[in-house]
Amino acid sequence: MTVVREYDPSKDLAGVEDVERRCEVGPSGKLSLFTDLLGDPICRIRHSPSYLMLVAEMGTEKKEIVGMIRGCIKTVTCGKKHDLNHKSQNDTVKPLYTKLAYVLGLRVSPTHRRQGIAFKLVKMMEAWFMQNGAEYSYIATENENQASVNLFTGKCGYSEFRKPSILVNPVYAHKVNVSRRVTVIKLDPVDAESLYRLRFSTTEFFPRDIDSVLNNKLSLGTFVAVPRDSCYGSGSGSWPGSAKFLEYPPESWAVLSVWNCKDSFRLEVRGASLWRRAMAKTTRVVDKTLPFLKLPSIPSVFKPFGLHFMYGIGGEGPRAAKMVKSLCGHAHNLAKGGGCGVLATEVAGEEPLRRGIPHWKVLSCEKDLWCIKRLGEDYSDGALGDWTKSPPGPSIFVDPREF
Repeated sequence: MTVVREYDPSKDLAGVEDVERRCEVGPSGKLSLFTDLLGDPICRIRHSPSYLMLVAEMGTEKKEIVGMIRGCIKTVTCGKKHDLNHKSQNDTVKPLYTKLAYVLGLRVSPTHRRQGIAFKLVKMMEAWFMQNGAEYSYIATENENQASVNLFTGKCGYSEFRKPSILVNPVYAHKVNVSRRVTVIKLDPVDAESLYRLRFSTTEFFPRDIDSVLNNKLSLGTFVAVPRDSCYGSGSGSWPGSAKFLEYPPESWAVLSVWNCKDSFRLEVRGASLWRRAMAKTTRVVDKTLPFLKLPSIPSVFKPFGLHFMYGIGGEGPRAAKMVKSLCGHAHNLAKGGGCGVLATEVAGEEPLRRGIPHWKVLSCEKDLWCIKRLGEDYSDGALGDWTKSPPGPSIFVDPREF
């Protein structure tokens, strides 16, 4: 008999870590990625406003953890509406919010699969979601993970919703040169919040508590790239604040923030041949010996490594993609200083700025899959309607707390 209950760190840690080690993460056919939760299985969700972790336990006398699931709830943008100001006759676009739940970290021990354990974990988590007022639940899974897709879209009633791309770039042994034609400005959290709320609050999945994200200790900063020959790129003291900047922006600009995932979890690539490991090590040795060549060396991903995550990517103007490329170079150098193996981000499949994001196809996932479910039919449609039936937009805001 399987019992699903809340995770107890005083007695469940070893069992959860054992299941985590035995479960592969990543698309089939590629090198297997294994997560290392740094001794705290809740670390990937505890920065969210509301969260829960459940475990599935089997046995009577000798009990064994055979599965687990994590979930969190937050309020995000699900659409936008036009608010008519009768005094000024201005048509202002405002965000529509919904309470959204997210399922992540579903794991079942390989020796206990096909016994309905995953389904039971999902249903128990959904019950908690509804008790706490969540209107929608969504999950992210690999498009090639047919077992996961069948579970959620078949048995659990989810529907395919968005297909973003996870873009991953290795952190080289050398620093990346940032274009001298671009100035990178670091914003303080208050100014960063103002910029995001003024410009990106109507972007799908934008978290209403963006201030909590930007002020979190894992957020390493928000950076804006502007042309060096613009009035904002001339040096220190030239930043006027986000409101003034957006009122008089340069021809092109871009913004992104960086999140430190390596203090929450580690990854490890397993299954690589000795030849592949040797080739990777050779590229690192050559890169360190001859850094001026700027060779694209392969980091040591065959032992636990950390990553930095780029989020809140946006910008405007004909050179916005080039500005994003400069910001990614700056983020790469931060990750190198932080001892990370890779730099990652997740963007909408049709994101126009993705061409400015350096990445390796062999490490990336071009078609991640987000599935969504409406949890209750008694919610008022209001101005939104049913979000599960809405068409995709060009951009999404990926919350780093859930990556």
